[in-house]
Amino acid sequence: MWAAGDQLTIALIQKQGDQQYFVDEANGARDAAKQLGNVKVNVVNVSMDSNAAISAMNVMVGQRVDGIAIVVPDQQIGPQVIDMAAQAKIPLVAADDPIKSGSGEAAAFVGFDGFDMGSKVGEEAGKLFKASGWNIDDVRVIAAYEQQLSVCQDRESGEEAAFQKVVGALPKIIKVGTDNSTMDAQNRTGAVVTANPNVKHWVAWACNDENLVGVTTALANAGMPAENVIGVGLGGYLTCKDWQAGQTTGNKAALYISGRDVGDAAVHVLVASLRDHKPLPAKTIAHTTIVTPENWKAVMGSCS
Repeated sequence: MWAAGDQLTIALIQKQGDQQYFVDEANGARDAAKQLGNVKVNVVNVSMDSNAAISAMNVMVGQRVDGIAIVVPDQQIGPQVIDMAAQAKIPLVAADDPIKSGSGEAAAFVGFDGFDMGSKVGEEAGKLFKASGWNIDDVRVIAAYEQQLSVCQDRESGEEAAFQKVVGALPKIIKVGTDNSTMDAQNRTGAVVTANPNVKHWVAWACNDENLVGVTTALANAGMPAENVIGVGLGGYLTCKDWQAGQTTGNKAALYISGRDVGDAAVHVLVASLRDHKPLPAKTIAHTTIVTPENWKAVMGSCS
């Protein structure tokens, strides 16, 4: 049994640890550790390598860490990850991307409600579209996301449903499968624009800010004026860069999500489980807010 003053070590195993969101998440976890006292966080970036994630799990189990938070590179390794932690009797939470055991039982989850997030993005895109006065027949939607990732599927479904609810109809949607990186989204969008030279207006939404910025960059590179693009990001941490620089941009809004909040929450629920013997909550959902060029600074404080 752990007491309030005992030293604890929490492992945070992350995919794509060099992306700004996950950098913020790691910092949020470290800040929570300082606040709680006598807590150390070991951060491991496994990029998008599932084998590296399993190796990191082996290392952390071997080091007998007290708790593990993991953002898996691939949800298919969920059963193995959960089993490894269970056998070692180490409490585990899945951050950002939910995972399930081999029997279908979900691990404790810390992150966001994917469909709700997508709904807020789609609603904002719908409002901006209605205000634009564009003819829906002249519009195409680019939806860029990692198509095999369930949280991205949930977000895209929410985006479509909310846009249609606000507008009453959907333009033709071009779904662009990516690895959730800016460069991949940019490259794949370039091909889409080339194949659709007569489209006058574009609406863009995505699974994350990386995708959205890749899409809007490709549209700008193809000569599409910013006023002919309605891009609504999901994250806010990259879309804010254009606003901070005062640039005219196709990035018109974003749903701000804080990686810091998720990292903080993951450490708090694990430490509460260890020190206070509280059951891990099935879901811990972090807060989200729509930001625009006008309000982002008041909401976010800074653009990393």
